[in-house]
Amino acid sequence: MTRAPNTSHGSHSSQDQVLSTLRQFKASQGDALGILELGIFGSFARGNPTAASDLDIYVTTRTPNPYLLVHIEDAIEDRVRRKVDIVRLRERMNPLLKARIEREGIDV
Repeated sequence: MTRAPNTSHGSHSSQDQVLSTLRQFKASQGDALGILELGIFGSFARGNPTAASDLDIYVTTRTPNPYLLVHIEDAIEDRVRRKVDIVRLRERMNPLLKARIEREGIDV
């Protein structure tokens, strides 16, 4: 998922801001929270978010802990001031969702 940010659409500044915020979050909190991989997919990754768009995030952590995912989701929502939907990226998951993340995903 090491795709480059999408600059072909008009909203890449929003994408840049989100990616910058997530990089800062991962740098400051990633080790403590056990974050191995963090990235975006969906409208922000495609470069076409609207004012109503949520932020779709995928994460891989050292341990599969649903409480940790909620904590990460809340912490990121506080930083981006937008609804966040978080998905734990794993080997066995919905194949359509996994394919979408692999196609659109931008790693932080």
